Amino acid sequence: MRERLSAAQARRVALAASGFATPRPAEVSARTMLSTVQRLGVVQIDSVNVLARAHYLPLFSRLGPYDRDRFDQASWRAPRRLFEYWGHEASLLPVALQPLFRWRMARAHAEAWGGIRRVAVEQPELVARVLEDVRARGPISAAQLSEDERPKRTGPWWDWSDVKRAIEYLFWSGQVTSARRRGFERLYDLPERVLPREVIEAPTPSEADAQRELVRLSAGALGVAAARELRDYYRLPVAGFKERVAELVEAGDLIEVAVEGWKGVAYLAAGARVPRRVEARALLAPFDPLVWERERTERLFGFRYRIEIYVPAPKRVHGYYVLPFLLGDRLVARVDLKADRAAGVLLVQAAFAEAHAPDDTASELAAELALMAGWLGLERVVVRDRGDLAPALRRAVA
Repeated sequence: MRERLSAAQARRVALAASGFATPRPAEVSARTMLSTVQRLGVVQIDSVNVLARAHYLPLFSRLGPYDRDRFDQASWRAPRRLFEYWGHEASLLPVALQPLFRWRMARAHAEAWGGIRRVAVEQPELVARVLEDVRARGPISAAQLSEDERPKRTGPWWDWSDVKRAIEYLFWSGQVTSARRRGFERLYDLPERVLPREVIEAPTPSEADAQRELVRLSAGALGVAAARELRDYYRLPVAGFKERVAELVEAGDLIEVAVEGWKGVAYLAAGARVPRRVEARALLAPFDPLVWERERTERLFGFRYRIEIYVPAPKRVHGYYVLPFLLGDRLVARVDLKADRAAGVLLVQAAFAEAHAPDDTASELAAELALMAGWLGLERVVVRDRGDLAPALRRAVA
């Protein structure tokens, strides 16, 4: 008979797997930061900076205040512990996972975005020349490649967008990688000059072996999940996915379970913790792995969540950059946040409570906002009037 989990058990399994079932450390070391990324397996990068860059926020949610310079060191300076690639979306990943993505690199000619794939087909000479420029002068940005070459050549070859597409094709295919970032601008170089030698020399697994391992890692990071969510974590192809899951079930790495309120079979990671209680308190970024699959968020927490960045302002329901608030093992509120760096203010543009929010939601949220403000180097928290939680939150902040 298939093992059964209650909805509450599944929620606690997911929180434990994602790193929310243990207390935050008194001091955050580089090792602790890296072990958190290892647990998650992927940290998404996004250009929106209204609060903080997306890749910084998941670690703050789990660890509290930490040194972002240390994280940058692991991400973009030698010795490299993380590398950039298309994991979920644009992502930082543990560097040891690089061989597991070589199958995706090899498929760039068929699966990369249309624009960058097209330039590789229609202008292979451009792609080759960009690669040689990176080899000769890297680390280098796409803008530098374009600016430096435009005076030497005329015509569509050195149009900015074509150069950008060429370098992005080379990045997708693994022929170049991100050496570091200047501000948020990526600087490209050859993998052998950036990644550790042991990673470069590691054997390339077969597609089936690599994808099976990525499914196993997804399960470990999610704790319990539907098949669709296991596939979405690293954006794996449909072809062969069912076979990889079946192989992991047969090997005992995945356990088929029935979860209260879920349709169909779910998969529990072997060895996943089922805590009796979870006493978490965290603000979750829109791109946090715990909530980026919206249907799973709704099934686990009864919390309907949508990013409204691209929704016209008059049509937004909750706000531009809205973070769910985790308290205990439930998502109990959401806040639209903005870092007003010039004024030194963490601005709460709107605050809304869920129907099941406990009485201490405002005070606990105020404490977490104060912690975040200090981490971001902001002097105070200011709460605007919008949202049913705003009056209580303003009193708590005061």
